[in-house]
Amino acid sequence: MLKKMDSNNMGSSNLGWLRSKFHFSFAEYYNPDNIQFGALRVINDDLIAPKTGFDTHPHRNMEIISYVVDGELSHGDSMGNQSTISRGHVQYMSAGTGVLHSEHNFGEETCRLLQIWILPDQLGYKPNYGDFRFNWEDRTNQWLHMVSGKDGDAPIKINQDVNIYSLELEKGKEIDFSVAEGRQAYLVQIEGASTINELQLSDRDGMEIIEEEMTVKAEETSHILIIEMKKQD
Repeated sequence: MLKKMDSNNMGSSNLGWLRSKFHFSFAEYYNPDNIQFGALRVINDDLIAPKTGFDTHPHRNMEIISYVVDGELSHGDSMGNQSTISRGHVQYMSAGTGVLHSEHNFGEETCRLLQIWILPDQLGYKPNYGDFRFNWEDRTNQWLHMVSGKDGDAPIKINQDVNIYSLELEKGKEIDFSVAEGRQAYLVQIEGASTINELQLSDRDGMEIIEEEMTVKAEETSHILIIEMKKQD
């Protein structure tokens, strides 16, 4: 099963300093038929204006992943971590029993990121933070495995049976991805345009995939993220 999620039908918000597209119910956008997809609870496509950001605020019992598309994102938290990442890099935080953190764009250009929240496999983990600066070329015309569960082999490991891949597929090229029996995945067409099993996706569209093999063809050079996980009813 493949289901296109048109970005024009997603929730949205404009706070001036922050403009967002909500793939799932979040903040003032509430759709009872679109709360989550398996363990995936949030994908927010955020644009943060220069010299602004999220001031210190709390989180608990959530695996939080930030994938930077453009600009720079600076993190600080109550565990003493501070770092800045840029295009194609990932930061991750297990909020566990509770943590305070902030996210700012101290740069001169708008920061675009995907903010991803995943429900953990159990409550009460010790809070943890890390980041990884992937080489951009490692996702050119191939799937880059960035995140996995604790038993997986990706460089970033979180407390849930989830795999996250990124890809930049050059115009005219094709690549396959298989979502196995008992698995499901959510795809974000971050940039560009592609055809996936005859369905056309443009930038910022999404797609739900359940137990399906698919072929991605780049109609324009395409930047794509896939979050693959155990199927849940």
